[in-house]
Amino acid sequence: MSDDFNMSMRKFLKQVGVTSQQAIEEAMRETDGTEGKTFEAKVVLTVDGLDLTHTVTGTIKG
Repeated sequence: MSDDFNMSMRKFLKQVGVTSQQAIEEAMRETDGTEGKTFEAKVVLTVDGLDLTHTVTGTIKG
């Protein structure tokens, strides 16, 4: 793949990671009783113009 592709991919994934973490942290702060609880999380990635749907699941511990 090209250098432009690699750079744009890394920039996009960094943005996804940072903004997702911020959104989760904010939701945890705004919700009472999250400490010690476990939350199931899911991210669904789609790319317009490509036949791509990618799902990532995981656990977040409060």
